[in-house]
Amino acid sequence: MEASVILPILKKKLAFLSGGKDRRSGLILTIPLCLEQTSMDELSVTLDYLLSIPSEKCKARGFTVIVDGRKSQWNVVKTVVLMLQNVVPAEVSLVCVVKPDEFWDKKVTHFCFWKEKDRLGFEVILVSANKLTRYIEPCQLTEDFGGTLTYDHMDWLNKRLVFEKFTKESTSLLDELALINNGSDKGTQQERERSIDMNFLPSVDPETVLQTGHELLSELQQRRFNGSDGGVSWSPMDDELLAQPQVMKLLDSLREQYTRYQEVCRQRSKRTQLEEIQQKVMQEWFAVYVELNQQIAALLNAGDEEDLVELKALQQQLSDVCYRQASQLEFRQNLLQAALEFHSVAQDLSQQLDGLLGMLCVDVAPADGASIQQTLKLLEEKLKSVDLGLQGLREKGQSLLDQISNQASWAYGKDVTIENKENVDHIQGVMEDMQLRKQRCEDMVDVRRLKMLQMVQLFKCEEDAAQAVEWLSELLDALLKTHIRLGDDAQETKVLLEKHRKFVDVAQSTYDYGRQLLQATVVLCQSLRCTSRSSGDTLPRLNRVWKQFTVTSEERVHRLEAAVAFHSTAEKILQECPEQPEAFNEMDQFDEIEAVGKSLLDRLTVPVVYPDGSEQYFGSPSDMASAAEHIREKMKLVSLKKQQLRQPEATTPES
Repeated sequence: MEASVILPILKKKLAFLSGGKDRRSGLILTIPLCLEQTSMDELSVTLDYLLSIPSEKCKARGFTVIVDGRKSQWNVVKTVVLMLQNVVPAEVSLVCVVKPDEFWDKKVTHFCFWKEKDRLGFEVILVSANKLTRYIEPCQLTEDFGGTLTYDHMDWLNKRLVFEKFTKESTSLLDELALINNGSDKGTQQERERSIDMNFLPSVDPETVLQTGHELLSELQQRRFNGSDGGVSWSPMDDELLAQPQVMKLLDSLREQYTRYQEVCRQRSKRTQLEEIQQKVMQEWFAVYVELNQQIAALLNAGDEEDLVELKALQQQLSDVCYRQASQLEFRQNLLQAALEFHSVAQDLSQQLDGLLGMLCVDVAPADGASIQQTLKLLEEKLKSVDLGLQGLREKGQSLLDQISNQASWAYGKDVTIENKENVDHIQGVMEDMQLRKQRCEDMVDVRRLKMLQMVQLFKCEEDAAQAVEWLSELLDALLKTHIRLGDDAQETKVLLEKHRKFVDVAQSTYDYGRQLLQATVVLCQSLRCTSRSSGDTLPRLNRVWKQFTVTSEERVHRLEAAVAFHSTAEKILQECPEQPEAFNEMDQFDEIEAVGKSLLDRLTVPVVYPDGSEQYFGSPSDMASAAEHIREKMKLVSLKKQQLRQPEATTPES
């Protein structure tokens, strides 16, 4: 599907990919509903087109869909959410429905999306615009939702139109040029010339298409890896990142085929001129030969005996001269043909070196590690092609030098030694010049290769650092949801406390690993003289999750330590014998254990409060109730023990 076909629909901005990503690196798809009735058919077409743009790898990470219902009715929002089930069920992981400040009537919002999660295939949440940052970073949200991400829909649409037009024209042009060039590679030179139709020209001007491609690539790379003019780090949209290597690949293929096409035309023109000159030369000297031969034949027919021997000698001399002339012309023709092939290879090699140099002079605008690897592979392929071209040039040059060295003096005693020396010097000079140019390119490739490998390492560090944040988030989630039990006795609680310390050590190692990776990105960015994109996103996320984990971990330690103290004291009391005298004089232990137990029970009902003011509870209410029940049961046993100890004390005076 092409944007030009559905341009009126795309202009309505029924949905768009802003380039923002969620915390799982999934793309954010926004559906801004308006007061006017939204056409579900047009929205479906828009979604089909947008979802055809990202790569399969991007789709596999899932989409977060923001349905902006602040200016729409509830029934429209519900229809759109249900429609997503049929359009992109496998790719959607979360749908955030942005509700208006004045919430919809509860009577019409009785439809509970969370109950329909299994049927829908994705989770749906209702959220206010100012609460979206709980699920998506502000730097990944557009200004409509209080974020800082800039998105211009018409600018994006214009780029897509230019990109698709260039892709279509360049692909068609490549097919035409390949047809012309492949036809010129078959058979002998004469067959190649006959196979190329003089009227067979490309349907579009290659220069125009190349210029369009260069302008498009420049536009896509306008905000580069080093950030915008203001110094703020900027991440291109995913479709722009995908488009850049496609445009570069098409441009490289076009330049290669167009260079071959120009060479085919040039060789055809030279061949035509050479044949015209050869034909004129042949006509001139052959005409003289025919005329002289006819005159001698006429004299021989006259029958003058005294002239017969002399005439036959002249006729033989004429034949010898003609044979030598023909041999010299044939040798000259072969020499010129070898020179033509040598200079053709030299020109091809020169264009390859120009292309390689042009690629090396363009700043690297990487999308990710994979695109850098692809660019590096293309660079290595170009360098290998140059090596083969230089090897071919040497072979052609040596063949031409061998023919020149075997060249004899021309007729009439002409000495060609000086001329041959000039030709030899010229041929050797061309080969030496190409060798020097190739060496300079190799040196630049070595520098570029090192830079690109550093970029691969940078992206890897950023990716691993983001993964460390995810791991730390998972550890925090596990701590809150599964680390709930306080133990049934002091020994079990101590074991849980020791396990928790090991768990904290794992989290500490994960945090340290993430910090080291981010520090490595800073060093690499200093080496590359660029701005680290992680410093503005991953580092705050890592620190925020670590602070939340630290606070949660400390609360877990306090609860376990309180549980150890409670169980230890309770077990000591429960194990004491009533006959022991000191048991009757230490009733304050019961007051202490009751205070510790009540404090622990109160603590179980309090949430963990994070530095940003947000709150989280350990486990579910039923989990906390179960943990509290064990404490209450032991408190009852202690209370019963207290009563047992008081009974003997009360009956002693009577005895």
